[in-house]
Amino acid sequence: MEGRYMGKMIVILIFGIFSAFPAMAEASVLTGDRTDDGGGLLVMFWNLENFFDCNVSDGNSSDMEFSPGGERRWTKSRFWAKVHGVAKTVLWVGEEYGKYPDAIGFAEVENGYVVNMIAKSTALKKLDYRCIHFDSPDSRGIDVAFLYRNSGFVMKGTSLHHVEKDADGKPMRTRDILQVTLSERTDTGRVWHFFTNHHPSKYGGVKVSSPKRIAAMKILSDLCDSIAMAGGGHIVAMGDFNDTPDGEAFGVLTEKMSNAGDVLHEKGEGTIRYAGKWELIDMFLTDILISDRAEMKICRPEFLLTRDSRHSGYRPFRTYMGPKYAGGLSDHLPVILTIR
Repeated sequence: MEGRYMGKMIVILIFGIFSAFPAMAEASVLTGDRTDDGGGLLVMFWNLENFFDCNVSDGNSSDMEFSPGGERRWTKSRFWAKVHGVAKTVLWVGEEYGKYPDAIGFAEVENGYVVNMIAKSTALKKLDYRCIHFDSPDSRGIDVAFLYRNSGFVMKGTSLHHVEKDADGKPMRTRDILQVTLSERTDTGRVWHFFTNHHPSKYGGVKVSSPKRIAAMKILSDLCDSIAMAGGGHIVAMGDFNDTPDGEAFGVLTEKMSNAGDVLHEKGEGTIRYAGKWELIDMFLTDILISDRAEMKICRPEFLLTRDSRHSGYRPFRTYMGPKYAGGLSDHLPVILTIR
C-alpha cells in the first residue's frame, strides 16, 4: 500500500512540475494581454520520444507496451502530464521569442489524438492551432505531425511521401515525409512548403543504415526540385534526420538547400546527448533564397534538462530511461527557426 501511495505521489509531483510553469506566461495567453510581434516567421520542431496515447487500439507491440497494463505502465496521469508539459514548452517559446510558433513539426507521435490533445486541451487552445496527421507504415507505430496557426495561414494542400526502399533497393518500413503547403494571410500571400521528417535511425550501424537515410533524403531532394522548378514558394524542411550535418545523406542536398544547423554543429551544440557528448540530429533545411534570413536555435529551458548521472553536465530530461519511467518530456531538445 505504501509503495502504491508513493507512486501516486510521484506522478502528482511530476505533473506539478510542468503545471508550475510561470503563471504570468499562461495568463497572458488566456487573457490576450500579450500579442505577437507580427515580425517574420517562427517554426518549431520537436521529437517527442514515443508519445503514445494510453489506449490499446491497433494491438501492435509498441501500442501494447505503452498502455496501463503494458511494460511501460503508460497511464492516463502520465499521458496528461506529458501533454501539458509539451504545451508549457510551446508557451515558454512564446515568452522567449516574443511570439508563439507559427508552425510546429512533431516526430514520434502515435496518432492525431495525441497532437490534438496538446493543441486543444491545454492553454494552447486559445492559439488556434490546426493539426495535420496521417498514419505511416512505421513498424513501431510512430508518425510525424504538424500544427499551424489558422489565423496566420490558409491551407493549400497536404501530401504524404513514402520511403519504401533504401538506396540499395531493399524494402523498408519507416516514417513518411509529411508535406504541408500554406499561404500567408497577408497582402503578399506568400506560399510556404513545410516538410516534416523523421529519417531512419542508425540501428544496425552506420554502414547498414546509411542507405536508408540517403533514400529518404533523395525523396526530399526530388520534392524540393519539383517545387523550385514550378516556382511555387519557399521551403522549410524540418525533422529528426538521425544524422549530424556532416553525415553522408546531407550531401544529396548540397547546393539545393541550406542547413540552418551547420553553425550550431560546428560549435558542438546538439539536441541529444550520447555518452556525455551532444549531437545535433534535429534541424531545419531551407531554400537558398531565405538562408541568409534564417537562424536556428536549440531550446534549453531548465525544465527540459536534468543532470547527467554518468557524465558531467546536463542531458535532456527524458520520459523513460529504458523501461523505467523518468517523468521528463523527451530525449531530444526542441529546435526553433526564425525567419526575418
